[in-house]
Amino acid sequence: MFYRESGDFKTSYEQDSQTFPIKFDRYRYYAVLAIAFLVVPFVINDYWANAILLPFLIYAIAAIGLNILVGYAGQVSLGTGGFMAVGAYACYKFMTMMPEVSMFVHVLLAGGMTAIVCVAFGLPSLRIKGFYLAVATLAAQFFLVWLFNRVPWFYNYSASGQISAPERDVFGILITGPNAPAWATYMFSLIFLTFCALIARNLTRGTLGRSWMAIRDMDIAAEIIGVNPMKAKLTAFGVSGFFIGISGALFFSVYLGAVEVGEAFGITKSFLVLFMVIIGGLGSIFGSFAGAAFLVLLPVVLKVVGVDVLGWPTDIVAHFQLVIVGALIIVFLIMEPHGLAQLWRVAKEKLRLWPFPH
Repeated sequence: MFYRESGDFKTSYEQDSQTFPIKFDRYRYYAVLAIAFLVVPFVINDYWANAILLPFLIYAIAAIGLNILVGYAGQVSLGTGGFMAVGAYACYKFMTMMPEVSMFVHVLLAGGMTAIVCVAFGLPSLRIKGFYLAVATLAAQFFLVWLFNRVPWFYNYSASGQISAPERDVFGILITGPNAPAWATYMFSLIFLTFCALIARNLTRGTLGRSWMAIRDMDIAAEIIGVNPMKAKLTAFGVSGFFIGISGALFFSVYLGAVEVGEAFGITKSFLVLFMVIIGGLGSIFGSFAGAAFLVLLPVVLKVVGVDVLGWPTDIVAHFQLVIVGALIIVFLIMEPHGLAQLWRVAKEKLRLWPFPH
């Protein structure tokens, strides 16, 4: 009843092609942004920041990046953890080499460095695709982890092999380090998520996004009608790597503070982000948010229900989580390949037609 396009007139091409053409959608997203920026920072605490909000914000950026590559461009990648490691180590080197530069610049430079590395490992996509490309990106995952473990320059010749984020502030407010307030780290990550989501939304709706989807759907036909496959594939790898690098930089500097590449950015991380994209929905920016929220909230909910309420052992709850995720992936791939995003679209269509039969 309240979700209608009736009476929502467009008088120009710009209004008709805006990101959210339905007025209700615009107001809804404005309300979400207002709550995220103006309400949450005043009620957040360390538990909510470290257990839910920061992982959600950072994983959502990584899921958006992987969704551009896999969902929009159709290029399978299993190297997300390795590319996040590139962003983390690049951010660490920039923080130690240029301590006077703003933390915003460090994270953006880390994203740019990851984009370059991602394009380099995306070159095989010009010749191979599908399972073979997945194996190539899996090789990139293991190679990058090995490189950061074996070359001491990357971790500044530390005896432990770990990298630790030095304290950095933005406008006099600590962003990194153990003394950084929860609201500041949350706001810093939220700014980057909003920035990445807006860029991704506009890119996927423009000429570049249409070329990605043309290559995904039928690359030979796309090339015949004038789409440059090399440009489309490499730009997809570059943009995806930029977002994944930003998420890796934030994961290291703002969330964990100290990482060891094998534990923090192993193959498990690559599969985790891929599962977020599959469950949330391939080819959907909203699906990236939904998948990240689901897989971040799932262990928290299972812990509260299984351990705190039912009294189950922690290891049983952890294994139960793996069973649920695996079962959901099978269910979504068979019954709803477009994931939670498609379920949300169906719910909106029902709202638009209610109470009429459909």
